[in-house]
Amino acid sequence: MHSKQSKWLWAAAIFVYGFLYVPLIIVVAYSFNDSKLNAEWVGFTFKWYGLLLHNEQMLVAARNSLIIAVVTSCCATVLGTLAGLAMHKYKLRILPILVLTPIAIPEILMGVALLIFFVMLNMTLGLVSVTLAHIAFCIGFVAIVVRSRLQGMDEALVEAARDLGASPIQAFRLVTMPLIMPGIIAGALMAFTLSIDDFVITFFTAGAGASTLPLQIYSMIRIAVTPEVNAISTLLMLLTLTLILIASKVAPSALRAK
Repeated sequence: MHSKQSKWLWAAAIFVYGFLYVPLIIVVAYSFNDSKLNAEWVGFTFKWYGLLLHNEQMLVAARNSLIIAVVTSCCATVLGTLAGLAMHKYKLRILPILVLTPIAIPEILMGVALLIFFVMLNMTLGLVSVTLAHIAFCIGFVAIVVRSRLQGMDEALVEAARDLGASPIQAFRLVTMPLIMPGIIAGALMAFTLSIDDFVITFFTAGAGASTLPLQIYSMIRIAVTPEVNAISTLLMLLTLTLILIASKVAPSALRAK
């Protein structure tokens, strides 16, 4: 019986991981296909990456996405960390509602709400509005990660630091901050990833002339999925894997299950 259960578990695991990763492998493979169509394999080539590097619209979109993602990650990490600390310290029911509502509601509703808000403020839609929208969306994710890290922290360490004469700021800087740093790094990584590949909220808040990678890819695949789309998708996956490796080196416990 145990042997049969193990076989079924292995079969289920292979099916799930195959369902998740086989499409990614196909995208990577066809980014090297020497054909404008993805119908069949013709030959191996790097020319699509060369064309991608000379595609002015794609380069501008990539630059915009990176700028937005970096600014969003920095701002959302600071604000999300403060929100996580507030939810941990002050047991008010309204705080989790205010912080977590933006990530609980559908993205399309969030995008429409932000669009209406920016219009009411008479703000010109562009990269600034997209950045503000992404920050509002990512704060909750960072707060959840930081709050989870705080719940696993031994409060006696902070109390001991205070008993030894440390001020509240010193206790936070020398005790609390190092202990929750893996959570902060994980939250920053999550905010960066969510920002750089967000489409729905960006679509509603970008306005005319403000292009990001998801919007540019969407405009390209409306005609057909070309090898250039596969190439940029491969580079995005490579960037994500690089960030995960960096996070695992800087804070090894950030990616471990608690």
